[in-house]
Amino acid sequence: MTSRPLPGTDSALRKIPVTDFGAMKRRGEKIVVVTAYDAPSGRLADAAGVECVLVGDSAAMTVLGHDSTLPVTVDEMLLLTRAVARATKRAVVVTDMPFGSFQVSDEATVEHAVRLIKEGGADAVKIEGAGAMLARVEALARAGIPVMGHVGLTPQSATTLGGYKAQGRTALTARQVYDDALALERAGCFAVVLEAIPAPVAARVTARLAIPTIGIGAGGACDGQVLVWHDLLGLSPGHVPRFVKQYARLADAIGLALEAYAAEVRTAAFPEDRHTYAMPAEELDRFERDLDR
Repeated sequence: MTSRPLPGTDSALRKIPVTDFGAMKRRGEKIVVVTAYDAPSGRLADAAGVECVLVGDSAAMTVLGHDSTLPVTVDEMLLLTRAVARATKRAVVVTDMPFGSFQVSDEATVEHAVRLIKEGGADAVKIEGAGAMLARVEALARAGIPVMGHVGLTPQSATTLGGYKAQGRTALTARQVYDDALALERAGCFAVVLEAIPAPVAARVTARLAIPTIGIGAGGACDGQVLVWHDLLGLSPGHVPRFVKQYARLADAIGLALEAYAAEVRTAAFPEDRHTYAMPAEELDRFERDLDR
């Protein structure tokens, strides 16, 4: 395998083309993907050297306070994508096409995707599902828009899949996931997300596809992995999926910091003199005399 460019070098700062993902798969290099929803998270992810930042429609829950991904709109995804794209200089920025933006027609799909690329600054879009959605992928590919696919647990279709649970756990459904992934490759996807499927199934899909697989709850044989920003940093409240590894507990640290701030404000311990601005004594004297006239 080739060595990765060092942070701060010219090669490390170049914009990664989506075509590099296929080359990474062929070289056996893992692809690191993380979600981000604003400029600070995009900047930090980019600086950490990830290959891909996904502006996920999971923002509906992590940022906008909804109970599912369904309510988020194209305009909201545009706002989030712009913020991430402004701060992400090296990594590929992929944005989710939200529910309703690609289900109606090929024409509407291309129109919405063009907005996410042209106005949002994304490098590629991601759409969920196969089947009827294959025509959408083909339409996007014809329009020259890079597309990442998504099979297995597709959150936008969670109600029809029986909820947020693992898919492909029977021979029949595993074969469907396998066939769907191959169909997405044929339709023109440059990569495909495999979510919440058994590791052996993901391994067979990965071995069969020429394009990279990005796993989330799909085992280590995938060509790359993606996790949600809030999950991996310990910012998500309550239960997190079993496939999540929390690399930090930032919610605890933030809570303690806010409590300390509130306590110091209430006791007048903050601000101290070092947190304030002074003025020349003669100017202060002139100001005071002016008020006392």
